[in-house]
Amino acid sequence: MPAAPLAERSRLSAPERRTTIMRAAGPLFARHGYAATRLDDVAAAAGVTKPVVYRHFESKKALYMALLSKHHDDLPTFVADTEVPIRAILDGWLDYARENQHAWEMLFRDGSGDEDIRILRTEVSRRARQVMAAFIGGRSGGRLPSEQIEPTAELLTSGLAGLVLWWIDHPDVPKSVLLEVAVEMSAPAVAS
Repeated sequence: MPAAPLAERSRLSAPERRTTIMRAAGPLFARHGYAATRLDDVAAAAGVTKPVVYRHFESKKALYMALLSKHHDDLPTFVADTEVPIRAILDGWLDYARENQHAWEMLFRDGSGDEDIRILRTEVSRRARQVMAAFIGGRSGGRLPSEQIEPTAELLTSGLAGLVLWWIDHPDVPKSVLLEVAVEMSAPAVAS
């Protein structure tokens, strides 16, 4: 799809432009990895110039880390309401995963980047486990011994991440199939 005319593009607010750049960058980082993605390509995909990218992100690293940080910050939003049935939570999470599949590829398939990027990837994974552990602790009703909560959270977060990665490789599989697998996998720990 061709980029919008310059007059149309200039109407975006700074936060909207930043979001546009991030949406364009995510799939590129997922496809090519941090090391091989060029800001020229990000700018072209976003329909802006490279200086516009630099106006919003001081570097390629800052842009990459902003994408990982967004995923980190989004994690708790899926389990904010502990009264919602697990099926509804996982349904919404799978929608998010489909729309943001670049985050899983950046986290689990891209090993490039410096120490700061590796640390942030580790922090995102730790945060996912922490959110899941709090959710399990609040939902298990004492069925799960406290010493099993964190290992169960690791099992579920790793399994759900693997499920999304599998779905990325098998995009023709309907979400309903993945939802059933995710519910069956999660139900023993977080039955509702």
